Amino acid sequence: MGGVTSSMAAKFAFFPPNPPSYKLITDDATGLFLMDPFPHRENVDVLRLPTRRGNEIAAVYVRYPMATTTVLYSHGNAADIGQMYDLFIELSIHLRVNLMGYDYSGYGQSSGKPSEHNTYADIEAAYKCLEENYGTKQEDIILYGQSVGSGPTLDLAIRLPQLRAVVLHSPILSGLRVMYPVKRTYWFDIYKNIDKIPLVRCPVLVIHVSIHNSISCICHTKMFLVIYIS
Repeated sequence: MGGVTSSMAAKFAFFPPNPPSYKLITDDATGLFLMDPFPHRENVDVLRLPTRRGNEIAAVYVRYPMATTTVLYSHGNAADIGQMYDLFIELSIHLRVNLMGYDYSGYGQSSGKPSEHNTYADIEAAYKCLEENYGTKQEDIILYGQSVGSGPTLDLAIRLPQLRAVVLHSPILSGLRVMYPVKRTYWFDIYKNIDKIPLVRCPVLVIHVSIHNSISCICHTKMFLVIYIS
């Protein structure tokens, strides 16, 4: 029963766009990756990152001049970084931050299949790239997780005590709690955010359209703000 329910939760959680909204191509002159159909921007790097689970994920890194903060953005369901590309550019400009967005395994042009544990490896690969390729410090990073992206965001956040902040946009309590009004955590559940949020040590902002099923109800951190949108 647990395995069947867990499989149902996983199927509910992952809806990669089919077909992907973009292609990765290699520029013959520079050898750099480009995202088709988007024009090349000097301040945008297109990347392929290896994960510890053997997949390669597609990612984009948007620079803002003299920015001291970097947002690591985990997008929601039924989206890929091609669909998010213009938003990433706008967020970087208006918030004056560097921004990295990435596709989960099985989304966009990332290899592999979507799964809870693959997404954990995916966000780790993106974070590792920020540290090693761009010299980004943990205390200068804001993790942003939207919908299903709240899962990998919180899983990484509880292991990084010096983060600047975490933003949860329409987060889920857990995979099962999206489908059923359960009051306890089962071992076969996925994205047990309800159990992880109290372990986050940095400021947390939750943006949610409804109080029902909101993760805000179970956060015990002192530095916490909730915005409800009716």
